[in-house]
Amino acid sequence: MIQIYRILLLVLFTCSLPGCSKGPSEPSGNSRLHVFYYGWYGNPQQDGQWQHWNHRVLPYGDIPLEGRLDFPGADDIGANFYPELGSYSSHDPEIIEQHLEMMRKAGIGVVSVSWLGADDFAARSIDLFMDKAAEKGLQINFHIEPNYRSAEEFHAIIAELMQKFGTHPALYRYQGKPLYYVYDSYKLPVSEWQKLLLPGGELSLRTPELDGQFIGLWVNQGEEAFFLTTGFDGFYTYFASEGFVWGSTSANWPYLADWASAHSKLFIPSVGPGYADDRIRPWNGANFKSREQGRYYDQMFSQALKTRPDIVTITSFNEWHEGTQIEPAAVKQLPDYRYLDYGDLPGDYYLKRTLDWSRKLSAIPLNPQPQEGSR
Repeated sequence: MIQIYRILLLVLFTCSLPGCSKGPSEPSGNSRLHVFYYGWYGNPQQDGQWQHWNHRVLPYGDIPLEGRLDFPGADDIGANFYPELGSYSSHDPEIIEQHLEMMRKAGIGVVSVSWLGADDFAARSIDLFMDKAAEKGLQINFHIEPNYRSAEEFHAIIAELMQKFGTHPALYRYQGKPLYYVYDSYKLPVSEWQKLLLPGGELSLRTPELDGQFIGLWVNQGEEAFFLTTGFDGFYTYFASEGFVWGSTSANWPYLADWASAHSKLFIPSVGPGYADDRIRPWNGANFKSREQGRYYDQMFSQALKTRPDIVTITSFNEWHEGTQIEPAAVKQLPDYRYLDYGDLPGDYYLKRTLDWSRKLSAIPLNPQPQEGSR
């Protein structure tokens, strides 16, 4: 009897520790820290073919491409860094488990999954991904890629997402509503967004079933009128290359934060550890950003937290093609190419550093909630 009592005490004590998995649970990470995640990688062992690791070299304007035009995959991939987990499949249950555990330990609370449609390769394991996230106390929202060309098509995307995942315990909500990042939102005319995001629009999403927090992408200087008239609830900056565009230039973030506050919008700065994509964009060297032994990441995070944001996004967990990943990278040498790596830093450095910044973000008080109807 005494032995049984001791076992019960041990179970109760263990399950009171952070990270104990008891099925779907309350969020265990910092729900104010979101990370962009890409589930588009595939390999022959899991998927019957290579996906994305064999990325082609991208053209730009009239600049001629010289040498190779694509990558075979396996050890030779379309990226400047090489993953510690190898050229994995995003649909491998073990990889999903490892990635979610990495994010949980890094203090990340919300995984922003790139959404290219239910028929896209990346969507094949989204159900499993969300189930596993719920088990670990992580939440999921959607980063909607610009695979829509009209208000009708965007409306259909939101309706589909809510029909499929609206009741899932892992679905993230901000102030009671699902939050969507809308990449390249500027590509759809203002009039189309007004149909969707204004309460009186002919295809309005402002209904009890479909309403959400819709976060557009602020790219260039002078986009105030766009965000005032379209009905977006806020904006994010996405790009991890400091100075690449006006919105991703951290010196402009205080202005963006103040403007957002004055107009009842949500400003979400995006930080990243560096940028390197010249294996797939050999003409893009001007936007290369060295990681500087982790200093670049710290500087972007520091600038973001100075604006006292409710939410910060990280670009990215695993966008290997652009070298913005915080996922561990390996030291790897090919006969004709040496991959970049994290130098003297351990492979999990960026995950551990993310946890430090997550704690600092948690210490910043939340901003007052805007009044209903103030959008």
